[in-house]
Amino acid sequence: MSSPTVQLFRPVCIGLASLMLSGCFYANTSQAPIATTYPYTEQQRMQAAQHWEVLAQHEAAGILRSERVRFRDLHIPVQEHTLTNAYQGGEFERGFRTLLTSELVSGGGSVTTQPHPHGATINIDVEVVEHRDRGYVRPPFGTYTSLAGGVAVASIALSNWSQPALGLIPAAILADTTNGSWTHVGNEEIIITTQIVDEDRILYSSSNIYYINAGDRRHYAPHRVPQAPTIPSVSITDTW
Repeated sequence: MSSPTVQLFRPVCIGLASLMLSGCFYANTSQAPIATTYPYTEQQRMQAAQHWEVLAQHEAAGILRSERVRFRDLHIPVQEHTLTNAYQGGEFERGFRTLLTSELVSGGGSVTTQPHPHGATINIDVEVVEHRDRGYVRPPFGTYTSLAGGVAVASIALSNWSQPALGLIPAAILADTTNGSWTHVGNEEIIITTQIVDEDRILYSSSNIYYINAGDRRHYAPHRVPQAPTIPSVSITDTW
């Protein structure tokens, strides 16, 4: 074997051996579980009353499809907040209750204003989740490709076109195409659960998760909205 071939073959063998050894160590030993990510998924942001209506339509359709509850008399009670740590409904609790009632009645469901002996009760619960130490979250799929494509097209235009400003047109088209499809991730989420119960039996249960804006927390859990600290006051009088 010629000397140049040996010199080329030697580092290749060393590299392959290193990869094999590293694979063995990675597959069999670790001081702690290796962190991995989840497959790419999407989650909607709830930031309009119309989004509550979409959820009400979804839940009403699921309830009316369920053989266990579709022919039952359903009652949606008004939430009574007797405990300070219980879910206290804000605008969402009131709005979603009326929207769900409308969707059920429109779909042929039987909704009563008072509980019936052989009926069932619809309970709506909201859990607010606040992430305080979230790591890096990758941007939406295609972000870097779109940015790179826009830069490339703009550079071609600046180099060859007589009107360099026309290079902004592809970027504007791209912005119009993706505008409204992406939003920031944020640190606030809500879990909305709709259940139908008959005494101690759960006949129907559906949970949905959404992002929310931090300032909208009062819609879903007013008791968890940070309150301004109370300023102490001192009364002053001229009498002894």
